[in-house]
Amino acid sequence: MDQNDDESPLYLFDCSFVEKMGLKVGKESENHYWIPACFGKDLFDVLEEQRPDRRWLIIGPERSGSSFHKDPNATSAWNAVIRGSKYWIMFPTTPSNPPPPGVYVSEDQSEVTSPLSITEWLLGFHAEARKTKGCKEGICREGEVLHVPSGWWHLVVNLERSIAITHNFVPRTHLANALAFMRDKPVQVSGFGNDVKDPYALFVAKLGEKHPNLLRESLAEMERLKAGKKRKWDDLVTADGDEGFGFGFGDEDDEDVP
Repeated sequence: MDQNDDESPLYLFDCSFVEKMGLKVGKESENHYWIPACFGKDLFDVLEEQRPDRRWLIIGPERSGSSFHKDPNATSAWNAVIRGSKYWIMFPTTPSNPPPPGVYVSEDQSEVTSPLSITEWLLGFHAEARKTKGCKEGICREGEVLHVPSGWWHLVVNLERSIAITHNFVPRTHLANALAFMRDKPVQVSGFGNDVKDPYALFVAKLGEKHPNLLRESLAEMERLKAGKKRKWDDLVTADGDEGFGFGFGDEDDEDVP
């Protein structure tokens, strides 16, 4: 690993490390690690054994990492560094903000195009990106945990040999976003077993059994979000008075859309 001279070194993800290594997760003294309580309940837990992949052991040498992406199924994530250090650069998704510089997204957001390597992006777009509205960057070191909110673009580079554990989860505050993603973009839903034919219907059914009030609130919020986006589009392309066709961009104070 230390003698790797590749421009894009191999970055290893293992979603079955807990099972393979016989690890125990929880705050009991005999367990190996626990989920930080500050992130709250993971609502994908209602799916029990049918939930999508959620946790990974990540290992990579210096210069390895992940190019810009959003986490799957509109989930949030936390990333805990066990060894080494990582550089992070992140951007919220807002109606007034395009994707990060050098990142191009298809209309349905199913395809993301960016330079071939992290090095190329850093050389060509890093300086511009750091000046872009909403940019957050920093170094996460051994023993530190970083939170990635639902829908945030992020790029990660290992500054040295690094080992980390990451979990994806659906918090209450972003449940409506996860439901909307699963309903409206079924071909982009990932991580479920072959036995799950309709992840959205399964998630709604399980939430209805265990958290019926929360489900009703979140479904209503989904409709409000959908109506709000439609109103923004109508305002964008509909003329006022007799001025004819108009076009503009969102206001500076647009809310984040995770």
